[in-house]
Amino acid sequence: MAAPRIDPALALGLIALLAAKDPPYPSMELLRELQLHTFDCGRDNTIEACGKARTMADPLLDHPRLGANCKDAIWTIRERAKPAATNTFERREALNRAGQDLIPFCKQQTRSVAPSKTDSKPQEKKGGFGLIPGS
Repeated sequence: MAAPRIDPALALGLIALLAAKDPPYPSMELLRELQLHTFDCGRDNTIEACGKARTMADPLLDHPRLGANCKDAIWTIRERAKPAATNTFERREALNRAGQDLIPFCKQQTRSVAPSKTDSKPQEKKGGFGLIPGS
């Protein structure tokens, strides 16, 4: 049985797709600027402040390297950062909470969660529940 023939254009497209690198991780400066615009929107309730927050948040929703918690905060900013007729406490709090969540949820992790095998020390084997020393 002969091997199936692959279209060269499709093969090149797949190679290009696999070779494409993820976009750079958003910088702390960008995240902080978005956070400040979000706080401004919640406080001032103006078209200008809210528009800046929405404009910055929108492209981050499609970023492939951001986690779900980060995108939840960004989605809240994008959806809630609209001037309202009445700047209610609930509206301000939702924007402030999303702004506060932005940095801890979106900052790039610099180390792995699990410790490396070379850093771990062998633990002593203890009998029982370890309540009595030396047992």
